[in-house]
Amino acid sequence: MTAAIDKVWQQMQHLGEQVRADEPLLSETLISLKASSFVEGAAIRLASLVADELVTQTQLERLFIRANDEATQQAMVQDLLSCYERDPACKSYLTPWLYFKGYHALQLYRLAHNLYRSGRESVAVWVQHQVARRMGVDIHPNAELGVGIMIDHATGVVIGETAVIGNNVSILHSVTLGGSGLDRGQRHPRVGNDVLISTGAKLLGDITVGDGAKVGAGSLVTSSVAAHTTVAGVPAKVVGATKQRCPAQDMDHSLECKSDKC
Repeated sequence: MTAAIDKVWQQMQHLGEQVRADEPLLSETLISLKASSFVEGAAIRLASLVADELVTQTQLERLFIRANDEATQQAMVQDLLSCYERDPACKSYLTPWLYFKGYHALQLYRLAHNLYRSGRESVAVWVQHQVARRMGVDIHPNAELGVGIMIDHATGVVIGETAVIGNNVSILHSVTLGGSGLDRGQRHPRVGNDVLISTGAKLLGDITVGDGAKVGAGSLVTSSVAAHTTVAGVPAKVVGATKQRCPAQDMDHSLECKSDKC
């Protein structure tokens, strides 16, 4: 996988040179692509987004390089590819790297998660705070997120402390994976693989959303959802089986389904 990461990084550097030649005005925004490796470049890009006058970019770059293990690098690349494959507005790998705050927030979560799990809870929560304040995306560093995730537009996304999200999931803006009750144990949703959660959906409490499910826009989900099922409404109800095996890949937000009841 290291070779694959290096290949993506080289492609991004080449694209960066093209942009720099076409738009010299953006040269400083491309500085992360001058780094010698994906890890170093990610540290520079992400640190620039959350540093302030008290915690400097240089300090954060060193911290982020140490926190970015090989599994995290692989996740970062898979998330990048997911944006490119699922978002028609994404013209190259550079687009999310430079401009998509959903991608940025997710990668900063990944680093904060590593810090949190290594005992550095205070700095991890500081990173969470900076991301929420600057990007409007609030992901608790103790949440467990898989790989190949796309958070599209991302404004208003909230993912709570005990939430679990599988692989290859697509999440739209204003989605909440929130808790229910005062129990300090598992109190947030567990989302399976290949799930599509549409704009404005609210999933609350210790519920499970099965693999390949689809949650319609604006839905309120307080009960578990079976695999390959479409739910919609307030409160959410089953409207049938999903047409697609992997709704997160197709990004089809319609409520058409494989059922006579639809």
